[in-house]
Amino acid sequence: MLVLATDVSLPITMLQGGEPGLPASERAVQTVADVPLAPWVAAFMVLSALFHLLVAAPGVNGWYRREIEAGRNRFRWVEYSLSSTLMIVLISLIVSLTDLGALIGIAAANVAMILFGWVMEMVNGRRDRAWMSPFWFGSIAGAAPWIAVLATITVSDGPAPPTFVYGILVSIFLLFNCFAVNQFLQYRRIGPWRDYVVGEKTYIVLSLVAKSALAWQIYANVLVG
Repeated sequence: MLVLATDVSLPITMLQGGEPGLPASERAVQTVADVPLAPWVAAFMVLSALFHLLVAAPGVNGWYRREIEAGRNRFRWVEYSLSSTLMIVLISLIVSLTDLGALIGIAAANVAMILFGWVMEMVNGRRDRAWMSPFWFGSIAGAAPWIAVLATITVSDGPAPPTFVYGILVSIFLLFNCFAVNQFLQYRRIGPWRDYVVGEKTYIVLSLVAKSALAWQIYANVLVG
C-alpha cells in the first residue's frame, strides 16, 4: 500500500480563538497538520503484525501462553489501544470530523473502552461468575466516538459523504461491536465460549478482518489513482 498508494492527506483543524461566544462563522479555521493517509492505513496493520510477531517470539510466547491459561491477554489490549484508536481517528477524518479537540476526545474515549476491556479480564480471569461492570462502562465509552461520527454526517449542512464512506461506517461499526459480543459471550460462558481460547481465536480473526476491511476500503476508494 505504501508503494502503490497515491499521495492523499487529510487535514486536522481547529477554530482560531477569540472572544467567548464569538460565532464560528467569524472565526478562522486553522489547519494544524496534514495527515498522509497511506502511512496511517499501513500503521494499524503493522502494529497488529508486530504484536502477533511479539507473542510468537521465543521468550515471550511462554508468557503469552500463561496469560491465556489465566484467562487474559494484556498484549491484546495494548495493541488494540493503539491500532483501534488509529482506526477510529482515521474514520473520523474521512467523514470530515477534523477538529483537533474532537479528535483528542474520540481517541481518549476509544482508549478508555480498550482499557475497560483490560480491566474486565484482569478482575474476572476464569471466574465462574463474572463482574460485568467494566464491560458496560467500556461499552458507554466506546459508543461516544461513533455518536460523534454519526452526528457529523447527519447534523452537518454540507454535502453528503461519498457512498463508500457509508460502507466503511456500517462494516467497521458492526465489526467493532463483534469484539464486544465476543467478550460478552466469554464472560457469560455461552456455548463454545466457555473455553477462553475460543474467545481468543475469535479476537484474532476479528482483528484481521476489521483491519483488512478498513484498509482495503480506504485503499480502493481513496488511495488508488
